[in-house]
Amino acid sequence: MTTIDAPGILTEEERALLPTDEEVEFYAEHGWYLSKKLLTDDETDELLAASLRYYDGERDRRLPVRPPRLAYWEPEHGPVQRHNDYVHYEHDALSRILRKPLIGAVAARLARAHEIRVFQSTLILKPPIAGEPSNIVPWHFDKHYWASSSSENMLTAFIPMHDCGEEMGTITMVDGSHRWKEIGADDTVVRHFADRDRSQLEQMLAENAAYNNAEVVKVPMRIPRGHLSFHHCKTYHGSGANVSDQPRRAVSLHLQDGPNGYREFPLSDGTLAAYNHDVLVRRTPDGRPDYADPEYCPVIWRDGAPQEG
Repeated sequence: MTTIDAPGILTEEERALLPTDEEVEFYAEHGWYLSKKLLTDDETDELLAASLRYYDGERDRRLPVRPPRLAYWEPEHGPVQRHNDYVHYEHDALSRILRKPLIGAVAARLARAHEIRVFQSTLILKPPIAGEPSNIVPWHFDKHYWASSSSENMLTAFIPMHDCGEEMGTITMVDGSHRWKEIGADDTVVRHFADRDRSQLEQMLAENAAYNNAEVVKVPMRIPRGHLSFHHCKTYHGSGANVSDQPRRAVSLHLQDGPNGYREFPLSDGTLAAYNHDVLVRRTPDGRPDYADPEYCPVIWRDGAPQEG
């Protein structure tokens, strides 16, 4: 895998792009943050060009085994919404941009963490087909799918490759929902939203809001090119149809703070919650999947300490 130079060092210009104390407090209250311009125009151009090469079949390496719940669009799947996991592992040009230290530094500020590692990266293309059912992403939050992760501070950077607004079906946050106490959820929530009934997820959102005496306030992220949106792992979010005349192209970059590790999370059927990493990553000395394996979960930020990725 390609290496990253000095992920603990920023230029003066980059430091000016970090969230302010007030913006960190905003994230803590609301569960989302719209960044300043973190990617240059050249970097956004390269991200787009690399994604096109990826879709044409270019890979620097492939996963040694296929995890059980891998999202992996291939041309024979047709004009549905595309999701491809582990692009930071498979494609070096995508990885170089996704592992930009500035992205990690912003995430570290928001999560109040000293270290940020990649957890997952998913290349997404939402086709400009207004009636395509797969384009609708129902309300969910990411921590449900990360039950085998010990951290409650994980977060996601949503990185569009163009200006991204409501017409394209941008990501939309439920304001402040990461602070809700969850009620009425059984362990089926660890199943991906694509495998669940959409109306059930809508009902779950409404019931949780009511239990918390909260209003469901939906905030569409209007994201200028080169900017990123970040959201907490327990912030409800979803997205609507792409009714524009262009595909919505983006990467969903899931990030973990340094203390995160594998934990046993028993399910009602007697099995343990699992993540795709569990069949890929190395093992810790006590035999657990190592969510700090640098091959799949590289460090992109560590306070003041340049590291090889």
